[in-house]
Amino acid sequence: MSGPPIIPLLLIPVILIALVVIISLAWRFASRHYTLPCPVWMKWLLDPPSSGGVSARTHKTIGFLEVKPGMSVLDAGCGPGRLTIPLARSVGPGGEVTAMDLQEGMLQEVEDRARAANLTNIRFLQAGIGEGKVGSEQFDRAVLITVLGEIPDRDAALPELFAALRPGGILLVEETIRDPHFQTRSTVTRLAGAAGFTQKEFSGNWFSYIMTLEKPSGTRH
Repeated sequence: MSGPPIIPLLLIPVILIALVVIISLAWRFASRHYTLPCPVWMKWLLDPPSSGGVSARTHKTIGFLEVKPGMSVLDAGCGPGRLTIPLARSVGPGGEVTAMDLQEGMLQEVEDRARAANLTNIRFLQAGIGEGKVGSEQFDRAVLITVLGEIPDRDAALPELFAALRPGGILLVEETIRDPHFQTRSTVTRLAGAAGFTQKEFSGNWFSYIMTLEKPSGTRH
């Protein structure tokens, strides 16, 4: 009795990888025309479990923001709240974090986590970036974590975030090649420059990076 054919078994991993690549490319192309955020049921991909509570990656991101107690922070496209919760702790009871997301399910997850952590300094905003709902000069800091590529009108997104920051405010953009909506450094730099931002700091490489962008102190909107 012969065993299973060897060649088809060897092809299975290749086929699976090819399917992942095709799906990622299709999702990436579609996101340029439609708003396609990560579904709520896939929230674990955005916030993988960490044995220490807050991951080293999250600590690093918040470190770049130079958050101080009493600040107002916008978590744009907050997802399940990977940064929202530690940011709320960082700004303290005298500060405030606005958790902004298109999906009610994501905001509900953040609200549940905030309640469990006894945090009352989080405001919730169900809206998309670029819809003009965040106000003008409301925030000291803003974060955009693997979200920019999900926005069909990226040319409207960064100007809105620029307007939402106070003069001297900082926007942090984080991108990783693992995300099907990945945006290259050159793309982010171009969009940020057109909006009026100046680059403050860069850390990482072509495949994964953090970039901080500053709204010049003398700028009024």
